[in-house]
Amino acid sequence: MTRMKHLLRVVVAAVALGVATAVVPGIELRAGSTVSKILTLIVVALIVGIVNAIIKPVVKTIGCVFYILTLGLIGLVVNGLLLWLSSWVAGKLTLPFHITGFWPAFWGAIIIGVVGWILNLVLHDKSDSKS
Repeated sequence: MTRMKHLLRVVVAAVALGVATAVVPGIELRAGSTVSKILTLIVVALIVGIVNAIIKPVVKTIGCVFYILTLGLIGLVVNGLLLWLSSWVAGKLTLPFHITGFWPAFWGAIIIGVVGWILNLVLHDKSDSKS
């Protein structure tokens, strides 16, 4: 994948995180200036990507029976927990981003998933029309 596609994925994730912070009470972005908020969202998007790349496959492999039994709905819980873990990592890195509990993380993960999906659909359609 090209660097531009990687950068685009991070930007999409950062925008989705920004929407989640605006919509979900309990997801807090405590940065001061607009530039600081944008940079924080980009770094947190990178953290979320790294956490998902490392931990999610392990969780899916170990918990595959639960994914089957719940018809995949356990994935919503797993995504929420991974987002919450990302918030903890951001806190350890002293970033001004915090999720106050499981439910804000759960709803935030849903918002991030939906917004990211919509943005990827829109951006993918535009890139297809150029070819």
